[in-house]
Amino acid sequence: MSAPTMRSHSGPGRAWFAAASDARSGLLTLDGEAGPLVADDARDLPRAPLARAASLWRTIDFARNETDLMFADAARLGDVVAYDLVGGPGAIVTISDPGHIRSIVTAAPEIAPSATRHSLLRPIVGGDSVLTTLGEQHRRQRARLMPAFHRSAVADCRGHIERACGERIDRWRPGSEVAVAGIAEEITLDVITRVAFGLTDDASSTPAERALRVAVRRSMRFSTTRIGVAAQLRNARREEATGILALGLAPLDRAVHRLIAERRSLDDSGHGDTDRDDVLSVLLTARTPDGARLSDSEIRDELVGLLLAGHETTAHTTAWVFERLTRHPRMLADARDAARAGERDVVDAVITETMRCRPVVPSIAREVLRPWKFGRFRVDAGTVVIASTILLHHRDDLYPQPFAFRPERFLGTRPSPHAFLPFGGGNRRCLGAHLAMAELDIIVTEVLRRVDLEATDRAPERPRHRNVTMIPADGGRVRARAVH
Repeated sequence: MSAPTMRSHSGPGRAWFAAASDARSGLLTLDGEAGPLVADDARDLPRAPLARAASLWRTIDFARNETDLMFADAARLGDVVAYDLVGGPGAIVTISDPGHIRSIVTAAPEIAPSATRHSLLRPIVGGDSVLTTLGEQHRRQRARLMPAFHRSAVADCRGHIERACGERIDRWRPGSEVAVAGIAEEITLDVITRVAFGLTDDASSTPAERALRVAVRRSMRFSTTRIGVAAQLRNARREEATGILALGLAPLDRAVHRLIAERRSLDDSGHGDTDRDDVLSVLLTARTPDGARLSDSEIRDELVGLLLAGHETTAHTTAWVFERLTRHPRMLADARDAARAGERDVVDAVITETMRCRPVVPSIAREVLRPWKFGRFRVDAGTVVIASTILLHHRDDLYPQPFAFRPERFLGTRPSPHAFLPFGGGNRRCLGAHLAMAELDIIVTEVLRRVDLEATDRAPERPRHRNVTMIPADGGRVRARAVH
């Protein structure tokens, strides 16, 4: 059988984030058929074309410039592209066609589970976090945590989000240039520590709770340093943290275990607060299928996973919102006027368009345990398949002028769930999506309502890849003319 002809088109090149507003990605649906195959059928299809043969230099380039390379390679080779990376999990194939992505996101986890065992987060959050578990254990954990992130629980958090947001805006000094990511991280960290641990800033906090708050902030700062990032890369795909990463996590681990011990002691003595609804309280009362308590290690992994997933992505989405708006003066003015007039649909459209063109999690991964068909190609069982959210969100046939920042495309309409995946999909969809959207709505609205931001003609901020996220390299730097 002869090999199929490769599609070639002109894409945006490696600097996709600076592409002209009328540029095309060249990504169009040609053959969206996809699904698992039996062995005989698999042999009749060719493998996906290889874009990157294994070499250390190419692997480092991929780690630092993942989305740049994906756009460039999709321009050369099309929707289905294979990579071979040094130190990687073996074969990696990227896909971006909505039909292809739907086939793995909706597949039974028994045949296409999450590729969490290969995740860069595993040595940080541990093997017992809802982010890293699989199968029945994952289903039990989602069911256990779901009430804390239900719409009604999120509604109860809105007052706390508003207070935390107001306190940070009050400190904003006109004329100073600030990174929105830093402000937003403080707000979202306050919120997630409240949800996960029930922490408040009032004087009634215990020494263990105050120590945890300090340890969380220090650990978050460590994770963004060059040493911290290098330590995370050195621990990639390990089951447990070692070396500098373990040392960096140690203060947080001690603080979490100290608080677990304090809460257990209070509960066992009958002096605990029976009205608590934070995640730690839920985990302390939870039982395994055989009736045993969860171990301190299991509780630690769950809580640390929530801390990481529950604040950083929302904070950097907020930073991207203002990085985009300040480079489009008319849209900035329209969004400001809408926020001050209480027109939520305009603010919602700005947030949605930002998540389309700058998704903080630019890809999701599944490990196919059976041979799989993606259009004209096959992938073998055991392959890690990366569904590229960033490429999906820039397809010409789904989003005309995909490199233009056009919030109006979402006014009065909702994106298709399989064409818009900022929170993942299927049984791995982000548990905290409702909380994240509430935080984004409040923070973006309040900044627009209270802060007069300057427009800028600076070049777009380069995306920086850190672990599994794509963040603005300068943190979404803006300048305020006035604060009301």
